[in-house]
Amino acid sequence: MQKQKSKSPEIRFKEYTDAWEQRRFVELLDEVDGIRRGPFGSALKKELFVAESNYVVYEQQNAIYDKWETRYNITKEKFEELHKFKLLEDDFILSGAGTIGRIAKVPKGIKQGVFNQALIRLRINKDEVDSNYFLEWIRSDKMQRKFTGANPGSAITNLVPMSEVKKWEVMIPTKKEQYELGVFFSNLDNLIILHQRKLEILQNNKKSLVQKMFPKKGQEIPEVRFPGFTGAWEQRKFGELLEEFNIKSKSEDEYTVLSSTNSGMEVRDGRVSGASNLGYKIIEDGDLVLSPQNLWLGNINVNDIGKGLVSPSYRTFKFVDLDKQFIEPQLRIPRMLEEYKNSSTQGASVVRRNLEMESFYQIPIRVPNCEEQKIIGFFFKQLDNTITLHQCKLETLKEYKKTMLQKMFI
Repeated sequence: MQKQKSKSPEIRFKEYTDAWEQRRFVELLDEVDGIRRGPFGSALKKELFVAESNYVVYEQQNAIYDKWETRYNITKEKFEELHKFKLLEDDFILSGAGTIGRIAKVPKGIKQGVFNQALIRLRINKDEVDSNYFLEWIRSDKMQRKFTGANPGSAITNLVPMSEVKKWEVMIPTKKEQYELGVFFSNLDNLIILHQRKLEILQNNKKSLVQKMFPKKGQEIPEVRFPGFTGAWEQRKFGELLEEFNIKSKSEDEYTVLSSTNSGMEVRDGRVSGASNLGYKIIEDGDLVLSPQNLWLGNINVNDIGKGLVSPSYRTFKFVDLDKQFIEPQLRIPRMLEEYKNSSTQGASVVRRNLEMESFYQIPIRVPNCEEQKIIGFFFKQLDNTITLHQCKLETLKEYKKTMLQKMFI
């Protein structure tokens, strides 16, 4: 087919000025075995799997998460029988069921194996396409929409038939420009991975410190403590450290509506005023908010997103002789609500919710003096700020990559 010249992307490396070429998708693939669907399910039934072998089966999760651990093994004989479905270095696997359209590049050093019926293997023509470029191109929003047949008017996505994919008219740059784009996005991916690992280290460090800086069950002092503090922490009941309040909104009030979830406070709606907010409760920064219906799941939070309104179904509290930053880390550790969960069960009735709240008030908690509370609370607040900063950096990088994929491809 004759190559046709066409338009250029919005953002481009300055040394490249030629228009991108229009090609058929099939021309970018290996002539002999460019696209292959996984074998029929009957060819890889679970009863054919063996406990130990040097040959494995690759599944949809490998394409979705770009991780190469495997669950199932097959015999050498079965591997040789299914040799057409073997994965090679630099092949691509595309998820074809459930979470469709996700793609991963086969790395060096994986175990010999075949792919199952939920995957589609793409093998490129390396004379025409750079493999790193191809990976990021298929991951771009535009190509994902093309592969899944997604459109704004439909909630259902289906993988486009491969016979149709082969006929697509697509735009690609020269091999040299492909290489430059591939290197750019590969380096960007590495930077994102680096920030993701830093974030995970910080989150794991916080989890470990929470376990060590608060007394374990049956203990009077924590394993790790700031210098200058000695003596046992005081045993209290959680209910003794709380004061419930119920400040209802008025028609002239105008506040943001907030929501308490199992993972934190969230902004639910924009600012509202008038009759629409009547009956809602007004809360401020530092108040404790919980859902009696879902407390057993961990729906309890210190409000950290400012003054606002919450549903009348929430219970709201002020802290008494308890630093809000000191208690916040404990709300996320399993042992905080362990005894409550053991003495309560999920229930929808008012009687059951009252019984559960009474169990909640009886949760035993050890607290140090006010000075030690403040130091511990400040420490975890600073750690949370650092974690939030890294989360923002990671999200910024991901958004930057998304923007570049939109503007550097046609």
